[in-house]
Amino acid sequence: MSKVLDRRELHGTIAGFVDDAIAIRQDLHRHPELSWDEHRTSSRVAELLAEWGFHVTTGVGGTGVVGALRRGQGTRAIGIRADMDALPIQEASDLDFASVHKGRMHACGHDGHTAILLAAARYLAESGHFSGTVNLIFQPAEELGQGARRMIEDGLFERFPCDAVYGLHNWPGVPEGKLGFVDGPAMAAVDWLAIRVIGKGGHGAAPHEAVDPVVVAAHLITALQTVVSRSVAPLDSAVVTVGAIHGGDAANVIPDAVEMKLTLRSFREEVRDAIRGRVIDLAHRIAASFGATAEVDVKPGFPSVINHPAETAFARDVARDLFGEDCIIANLAPRTASEDFAYMLQARPGSFLFVGTGDGEPLHSPRYRFNDAVIAPAAAFWARLVETYLTDKPERVSA
Repeated sequence: MSKVLDRRELHGTIAGFVDDAIAIRQDLHRHPELSWDEHRTSSRVAELLAEWGFHVTTGVGGTGVVGALRRGQGTRAIGIRADMDALPIQEASDLDFASVHKGRMHACGHDGHTAILLAAARYLAESGHFSGTVNLIFQPAEELGQGARRMIEDGLFERFPCDAVYGLHNWPGVPEGKLGFVDGPAMAAVDWLAIRVIGKGGHGAAPHEAVDPVVVAAHLITALQTVVSRSVAPLDSAVVTVGAIHGGDAANVIPDAVEMKLTLRSFREEVRDAIRGRVIDLAHRIAASFGATAEVDVKPGFPSVINHPAETAFARDVARDLFGEDCIIANLAPRTASEDFAYMLQARPGSFLFVGTGDGEPLHSPRYRFNDAVIAPAAAFWARLVETYLTDKPERVSA
């Protein structure tokens, strides 16, 4: 192309093949693949990228795919990431293209993220005007919090250098098609804990002869509700959730042990360390006060997604220019969910943003539905972000 398409031309071009992108998305939805098993998905992605003229590398960090496209003499490079994996959830929708695999579902919209980036890829290949290199990163195993780190360890940014890297996530409850930007911490760090309360089992009719771990666990769960309210400063944020508790098999038997599973979420490392330490201390002390013991197994998760100021401001300006002020949320509130894109932002400057999908079931719900109407605007944003970042007119780049 001899020039960058204006806004109307950009939207019109992408609109011309958005039906194909929706068909791709619905096909991926029908055939969801769990983390590290995204073989069909990655093969389809690689096939399309190669068809459109990208230099394709497969097997990056396992089942990851990177498509690189270079134009002109520019030396700058930008990375755009989409995740590909599904969740171990039984779908409860009546969609014509519902999952054909029992116990597997795209309940987080990664099929949509992949389709959005593929739509942008097609535009960039066929109509994009830029000078430099764009690396499209299709990541596996985000739901396990492992894929980004594995790709980085496999030399992602050495093999495919990026001056900046960007990603997005759809978000139910945010107005349809609006792009939301967050300065600084955008998504929470996460840690997983397993607590085993060990008492002394016995007959339900003689509780005085036992040390009841059910009672201990009940007191511990109540005490854990004070971790955030009494151990975290009011202007900080954190979440402590007990998501599972198991103990005993009969109403008249006091079990020997009760097992609990927790997630901890926070935005600052100081808070992350503090709430983890407080939970561990409470588990041991409360168990001891009842004559029981507690075993605590900590599984560190991944860090907070922290957006870089210049790259976030740049992306916000691109969206404002492309869609207008009314179509963006310049200062969206951070999300307390977690994302392993955090590792990419530790390795390179960049930003993680959100596209609203309107009213609907929340992420990870068996009734969740990705809104295909956001594919076109989100793809247009990725396309214009690349063209603006990889401009041959440096004064247009603020990052």
